Amino acid sequence: MSTRLRVALALLIIGCFSTGFYYFCVRPYTYRWRPCNGQQAYGVCVPSGYGVHGIDISHHQGDIDWQLLARTGEDAVPLRFVFLKATEGGDLADTAFAANFAKAREAGFVRGAYHFYIPSTDPLKQADFFIHTVPLDSGDLPPVLDVELRGKDGKEKLAEGIKQWLRRVEAHYGVKPILYTSYKFRTHYLTDTLFNAYPYWIAHYYVDSVRYQGHWDFWQHTDRGRVPGIGKEVDLNVFNGTQEELERLKLHGHPSVD
Repeated sequence: MSTRLRVALALLIIGCFSTGFYYFCVRPYTYRWRPCNGQQAYGVCVPSGYGVHGIDISHHQGDIDWQLLARTGEDAVPLRFVFLKATEGGDLADTAFAANFAKAREAGFVRGAYHFYIPSTDPLKQADFFIHTVPLDSGDLPPVLDVELRGKDGKEKLAEGIKQWLRRVEAHYGVKPILYTSYKFRTHYLTDTLFNAYPYWIAHYYVDSVRYQGHWDFWQHTDRGRVPGIGKEVDLNVFNGTQEELERLKLHGHPSVD
C-alpha cells in the first residue's frame, strides 16, 4: 500500500470516528452550552412560559424520598404532577409502581400512570392488563399510552392496535387516555386524525419550544433532570396550561367495574 493511500485511509477512519463521536457523545449534550432562554432548575434549562411542572418515573429511578421530593412544591419551579410507569406489554408490571403510586398521592402530587405499548402483543390483552393493575381514582390524571416502538407489521396495523387499546381503556375509566410519543414518531406513524381527539404528551428533547404544529397537553423536555429525593436522572415535563386547567383534566369519578 502506498504512503498516499495509507494517509487517505487514516484520514477517512479519523473522520468517521470523529463524526460518530460527535453524533453520539457530544451532540446530545450541546443544549447544556446554549444560552438559557428559560429558567435554570433541577440541573437543566426549564422552558419559559409554563407554570405547571412535573416528572415521570419508573423503577429505574430506584428508591425515592417522597417527603424530600414533595418539598419541591415550595421551590421557584414547583413540581405538581408525576406520571408513573405501571405496565408493559401483556404481563410485565413495573416493580415499583404500586408503592410509588400510593406514596405519590400521600405526598400531595397529582398522579398518573402509563402503559408501555408492545406492537407484537394483543392490544386488548395489554389494555386489560393495565386496567387490572392500575386503580386510577377520582383526582388522578387520565391513563397514558406510551408508544415508542413501530413493530414489524406496518403503520396501519400499528395504528389499529393503538386504537383498540385506547377504546378499551377509555370505556373502563370513562375518560380519553393521554397519548405519549415523540415528535418524530407522531408525525411519521400516528397521522390518523382520530388520534387528534386524545390529549397529547409529546417527547421533544433539547429544544427551546415545541415544533409540533397540532395541540399538545404535556411536554417531556428533557431526560436529564436532577430533583431532590431521587438519586438518578429523571424526565422533566411541563403542562401546557394552568393549574386550574390541569384540575379539569383529572378524573372526576370512579371507573367502571368490569
